[in-house]
Amino acid sequence: MEICFLDSVESTHLYLKQYIKKNGYKKPFCVVTKHQTQGIGSRDNTWQGRKGNLFFSFVIDKEQLTCDLPIQSTSIYFSFILKELLSEMGSKIWLKWPNDFYVNDKKIGGTITNIANGLYYCGIGLNLQFVQEEYGYLDIKIEMMSLLQNYFSIILQKKRWKQIFSKYSLEFENSKEYKATIQKKKVSLSDAFLNDDGSITIDNKKVFSLR
Repeated sequence: MEICFLDSVESTHLYLKQYIKKNGYKKPFCVVTKHQTQGIGSRDNTWQGRKGNLFFSFVIDKEQLTCDLPIQSTSIYFSFILKELLSEMGSKIWLKWPNDFYVNDKKIGGTITNIANGLYYCGIGLNLQFVQEEYGYLDIKIEMMSLLQNYFSIILQKKRWKQIFSKYSLEFENSKEYKATIQKKKVSLSDAFLNDDGSITIDNKKVFSLR
C-alpha cells in the first residue's frame, strides 16, 4: 500500500477519487492528513475535526480482498480491523453498527465506503484529541504512519470475513443501547438482529450496512 501524506486537504476521499480519475488505478493507494477541512460522512454529512486528528482514505481492488467479504459489509470489515488493532494497543474503542467508532459512550470517528468500477474507496476519520463536547477522542497515543502500515498489512493478508464477523457479532450487543439512522430516521437498535452478512433485521425488515 503506497501512502501519501498531505499537510492539509478539503477531503481525503474526494482527493483520492480525483487522483484515481486522473492517474488511473495501479495498486492500493492511501491519502492521509492531520487536517481535513470538509470531510465526507455518512448520508452526505460532513465530518470535521481540529488539526492533529487522523483522516485517511484508501482505494483497493476487489481481487486484493478476501473472497468471502459481503459487498454491503465492507465498512464493518475495514472498521473492525482498525478497531482490533487499536484495542491490541490498549484502547477501549468499540464499533457501533455499522460504521461508528466509540470510546465509552461517545463517538470518536467513523467510516464511509464507496464502490465503483471494481474499486473499493474507504475513508476513515478518527479524533485523536478533543473536538467538541458531544464527541470523544481516542484514549491512547499512536504513531500515525506506523499504525497505518500495520493496518494495511493486515488488510492485505486477506483476513476472512468469517473471522471478523465472529468477533464483531459479540461486540454488536453494545450497539443495542443506541440508535442508528435508517431511511433518514433515528431507530433504536435494541431489538435488532445481526445477520451473518453484516446486515440487521429490524421490524421484520433487512437493513444493509453499506455506507
